[in-house]
Amino acid sequence: MKKTLAQKALAAGLTASMMLGAAACGNSGTGTTAGGDTASSGGGKGDPVSINVMVWDRGNAAPGTTTEDNALTQWIQQQMLENYNITVTYTSVPRSESDDKLNIMMAGGSAPDIVFTYSQAMFSNFASSGALKDLTSLYSEYGADIEKYCTEAESQGIMGDTRYAVMKQRGTESARHTAYIRKDWLDELGMDMPTTKEELGEYLYAVKEAGLGGDNTIPWAMSGREDTEKMYLNFIGSYVDLEDDREAYCYNEAYIVANEEAKEGLEQLNKWYKDGLISSDFATDTSEDVYNAAVANGQVGFVLDDSTSIWDETEVLNNTLGVEETFVPIMPFELSDGSYRTPYEYRYAMYVMIPATTDDAKAQACMKYLNWLANPENAVKVRYTPDYTTTDNGVAVEPTEDEKNEKGYPGTCDDLCIMNLNFDWVNDYDVLAATSVETQASNWATKEWYKSYYDTCEIGKFRYPTYANLSEAEQTYGTDVENKMVQFVYQCIVADDFESTYTNGMAELNNSGLSEIIEARGAYYDSVN
Repeated sequence: MKKTLAQKALAAGLTASMMLGAAACGNSGTGTTAGGDTASSGGGKGDPVSINVMVWDRGNAAPGTTTEDNALTQWIQQQMLENYNITVTYTSVPRSESDDKLNIMMAGGSAPDIVFTYSQAMFSNFASSGALKDLTSLYSEYGADIEKYCTEAESQGIMGDTRYAVMKQRGTESARHTAYIRKDWLDELGMDMPTTKEELGEYLYAVKEAGLGGDNTIPWAMSGREDTEKMYLNFIGSYVDLEDDREAYCYNEAYIVANEEAKEGLEQLNKWYKDGLISSDFATDTSEDVYNAAVANGQVGFVLDDSTSIWDETEVLNNTLGVEETFVPIMPFELSDGSYRTPYEYRYAMYVMIPATTDDAKAQACMKYLNWLANPENAVKVRYTPDYTTTDNGVAVEPTEDEKNEKGYPGTCDDLCIMNLNFDWVNDYDVLAATSVETQASNWATKEWYKSYYDTCEIGKFRYPTYANLSEAEQTYGTDVENKMVQFVYQCIVADDFESTYTNGMAELNNSGLSEIIEARGAYYDSVN
């Protein structure tokens, strides 16, 4: 996955909190200091113990170093040995094959003492099969800083009454997907910013009629990515009311298209496609190359995408046209009552686990290691290297690739920062906007543009209810159903006969396990509420 300029700017913005957090948070009665010498560490260094920690290998180690042995791993090792008498070694796992490799290691009893995954299904399977260490008492005794700085995320690591994982906490609160519209085209058409789906449709038809993108004008551009719902989810979701938490749990983002109210949204997209408002061959553009090029070349009037995905293309377009504003963020997807719903990322990120094969002494040391990583004074040095610099706003700067290579740091330091990106002011939008302007490669957007992005994303901010539990039906059928759901939507959009395509597609999804998943989610919700 490419690292966008947007992601680089946001990453820098996150560090405002990290750097300032180190100064402001100080020491607490039970929290670790930067040196790690605290009550929560168990009152002293303890007996010597060695632990092994998983780390992702992205193939971007600095010359003369490895993923397991570089300037950053050596610094962490020194801190842990000096402060806790813990010797740390690392085992690298290719990022692209991470979960597959972890499954193999866990099955063979060769997994490191600390492992992690983003997969709820994998965590649930490990926990329910007895493959994970019970962390309940270890967390209580040695996890004070995890509880203090990562508390919003930690409930997701509990199944029943037992903690089987500690959770990495995200930093800046991020919308899952964001819509963008050509503000310069609205101005040219003499139209106001759409605030409803009907007004959006009026704009799309006007763009097509005027041919504002030339001979290849695309009013609404989509790609055919098969692994994500990003191109349509917020739009279709706005047709579904989700009357209570139970319905929101049953029909979360993965399954909301199965709600009968979503049919109207699918039918609307089908109509707009037939009317030439949506990219004609989008379903074949699985790599997004055609989509990205069309955005950058100025052929597109509207997109719905991951929140910052088109920032690189917008930069190219703005620089080409010599303007500071083409695409701007927008929220035109009203619910039936006129309000809005913008799904946000959960506050938790990775499930960080200790295998059941790890003995008690090592498990204790692992919790100390993770607790040390949770403290913002340590997290900022791991995330941005121990000798990080700051901007005028006090924001830590992501070192350049050349700087990392010169000093022997890994290309992706965040892969070692597996506990905490959560600080008091990571969501100070003024700081984030100013930092984005300061760190952008070219002057393609203003502080006001970035601020508008954050403000727009906050309209109708919403998180679907979530539980650590994963039903047997979802473990068995979930991945297959989710993949088929995306294909089903694309088929409905391009269908000549929408009604038969929708009916047959829903029947196939239900036969593949969808109805069992929805039923199991409802039953679990009822059992705990």
